[in-house]
Amino acid sequence: MRKLRVAVVTGWLVLSWAAVYLTPRCEGQSARAVAGTQTERAKTGRAQSGEEKTAKYLESVRRQPGLLLAFLQQMPKGGDLHVHLSGAIYAESFIDWASENALCVDRSTSKLIHAACDSCEAYNSKPSVRCAYQDHILHDQLVDAWSMRNWHREEESGHDHFFSTFEKFGPAMEKHVGDAYAEVASRAAADHLQYVEVMHTADGGQAAILGTKMGWDDDFVKLRDKLLAGGLPEIVASVRSQLDSDEGREKDVLHCGVAQAAPGCDVTIHYLYQVLRGLPREQVFAQILLGFELSKADPRFVGFNLVMPEDYYVPMHDFDLHMRIIEALHKSYPATHVSLHAGELWMGLVPPEGLRFHIRESIERARAERIGHGVDVMSEDDPVGLLREMAKKNVLVEICLTSNDVILGVSGDRHPLPLYMKYGVPVALATDDEGVSRSDMTHEYLRAVETYGLRYDDLKRMARASLVHSFIPGDSLLSDGGALGIAVACADDKASGDRLSAGCEKFMAASERARVQWQLERAFVEFEKKF
Repeated sequence: MRKLRVAVVTGWLVLSWAAVYLTPRCEGQSARAVAGTQTERAKTGRAQSGEEKTAKYLESVRRQPGLLLAFLQQMPKGGDLHVHLSGAIYAESFIDWASENALCVDRSTSKLIHAACDSCEAYNSKPSVRCAYQDHILHDQLVDAWSMRNWHREEESGHDHFFSTFEKFGPAMEKHVGDAYAEVASRAAADHLQYVEVMHTADGGQAAILGTKMGWDDDFVKLRDKLLAGGLPEIVASVRSQLDSDEGREKDVLHCGVAQAAPGCDVTIHYLYQVLRGLPREQVFAQILLGFELSKADPRFVGFNLVMPEDYYVPMHDFDLHMRIIEALHKSYPATHVSLHAGELWMGLVPPEGLRFHIRESIERARAERIGHGVDVMSEDDPVGLLREMAKKNVLVEICLTSNDVILGVSGDRHPLPLYMKYGVPVALATDDEGVSRSDMTHEYLRAVETYGLRYDDLKRMARASLVHSFIPGDSLLSDGGALGIAVACADDKASGDRLSAGCEKFMAASERARVQWQLERAFVEFEKKF
């Protein structure tokens, strides 16, 4: 794991930690009303702070897309908490990796295959992927088939096109997981992110195979014992060893540890084990158990999540079972963090009754600390009560605007982001599958500002919330229980000098989370000096 330098920029502006986080938005209070207090402070005649000047600049370029994009690109953004590894990779990289793997492509389906490839002559049925470098038609076909580029809403379901991409480019990931980590880190650094949590089924299906071998048992305790005795610890060891190798490759690609190190080396990455919830129940159980075991054994794994389309038959049919499995196993692993996809649904995709309980059950039964997507929240039973419960329990929603638009067709006023903010539910923007979506975090911020009129303090709050609600080990530098503020150990550190107090320095030395948060705060100060 990367080690972050605990450093203080000389002459760092004096910050009022009481204002580092604005008071959380009360129920019914709009983004503009909260931001309006900023304008009032500017009228008092005192010199404006860097934050106020930066907010004023954002308002001045709000209707100038080019300048707005440039502003948002440079803005520090904290963490991306919802990233699928294979979905984060751009198709052009997959073409390179598939070529290195000597793969062919079925021209009729755009699926990668292991076979004896045809020559590069036009229209052969299974050319080598290398042919795409000379055949622009094939190259464009692969990029379009492996992503949402040139997808047309009126001609094809975004949901179906999106999820079909993974089986097409999947073999390109073989032997290139470390390269994929490097691409994620590089793009995060370019977007001025400090942290990423990556979802990945890191065992390559070993737990699912073991689950099939062990079979099913309605007694979860007995089934857990059978899996642990039958080889799950060996899978944990294998995953950890493979991660060592993959991280080594990532560091080589980024040249970490040398003078020419790429900016991606400064991005902290942790991992969520990715459970494939569309598999048979014995396989899902084994994978969930592996997620708990990995989090216990290796600090690089900070939790787990359940993936695959929520509307597929097995995820819908077995939803209650999956929640009961997590609820039961959590008793043996109380420290394990859980973030769950829930509410990535919309009317018509499933019957109405399928929209009424997934978010609530994920929170109340599986004790999810974060919810991914949460798009159908207003179709849940007692939605306003649920929003208030989420705010009370401090459950963050990972907001994936581009993904929700292309997959579900939900955007603008139909998206619940403003409602989450209205009821004080913490939110953070996330990319989901930026490679497949052909997006990045900067454009998620751009979409949020252009669609919902968010102000600088809204964006800053989201960036900070992403780290407060991250699963990075250690105590938080910034707390968000009730009134948001600085940790007691650093309460007297106004960042006005060259050194931290002994207590604050000790606090951050013991907490990786606090160090990443400090990195974000330093980045905010440097960014705001420009305005």
